[in-house]
Amino acid sequence: MQFFAERHGPETPALETDVEAIYDDIREGRFERSMALLAGLSSILSGLEVGYEHYRAGYGNPIMYTPVLLSGALTGVGVWASFGSKAGRKALRITSVITLLDSVTGLYFHIRGIQRKPGGWRIPIVNIVMGPPIFAPLLFGTSAYLGLIGSYMRREDAPGGAVDVSMPRVSGLNWKQELREGRFQKHVAAITVLWSFFSGFEAWYSHYKNNFKYKVQWTPVLLTPVLMAAAAASIPSRTIAKKILPAVSIITIADGGIGFYYHARGVVRRPGSLKKWIYNIMYGPPIFAPLLFAACGTLGLLASILRREPK
Repeated sequence: MQFFAERHGPETPALETDVEAIYDDIREGRFERSMALLAGLSSILSGLEVGYEHYRAGYGNPIMYTPVLLSGALTGVGVWASFGSKAGRKALRITSVITLLDSVTGLYFHIRGIQRKPGGWRIPIVNIVMGPPIFAPLLFGTSAYLGLIGSYMRREDAPGGAVDVSMPRVSGLNWKQELREGRFQKHVAAITVLWSFFSGFEAWYSHYKNNFKYKVQWTPVLLTPVLMAAAAASIPSRTIAKKILPAVSIITIADGGIGFYYHARGVVRRPGSLKKWIYNIMYGPPIFAPLLFAACGTLGLLASILRREPK
């Protein structure tokens, strides 16, 4: 608290001071430990989601074990790096890169799985809906992406405005230095567009299988193009990035939270309820999928806080 008081003055309310300090840290690229912890904790959710989806498929291919193992590894190194260890930061960077490569590999296998279904790509809608979730591997890479960019951040207690002289400026700012100074708003906005599409598409065909039994199932489908449009417009427009994107992102996060409630309720309402909770989670609605949709809103909110890249 002494650090916060020095930055904002002793008369500022504690909560307001803390929020302002966190805002400044994110804006200036000083959130390495928080990002590492976020990557590690979110990896647990994506790992569990992948784990039981592959369990349904009987782990027919040994490569289906790789995302489950990597999610555990990413969780471990994310927590390790959150303690500020340089070795943990390097391990987080390496594990994140490997996980991202595994996500791309998983995309290939999911596309192949759809192609191998009767009719292949001649009946794309049916086979995409009934086949392996095509963009799920890329959503699995969200945690790895957070871990990778987090490994280049500065620690929260780093001096404000500090510049790493070991990274000389060549033709403007070095990309690593831009990350360390929180100047990558356009980049995160672009990533938000992509991941929103992947998550929204997954929500669409998952709810399509259920014939959109509840009206609330339309909300992630309708919110996806809105978030994509706000994030895309934030790339050329600073005003949209600061005023519209955060509002849409917060609504998306809230919708993901509501979706998690409905999915959890769906699990509880299955025969056996909590007495057979493992079985019901395995074969009920994907309980953590709405939180992955909320993660897209988190990316958009992060983009709205960051500073823009130099022209």
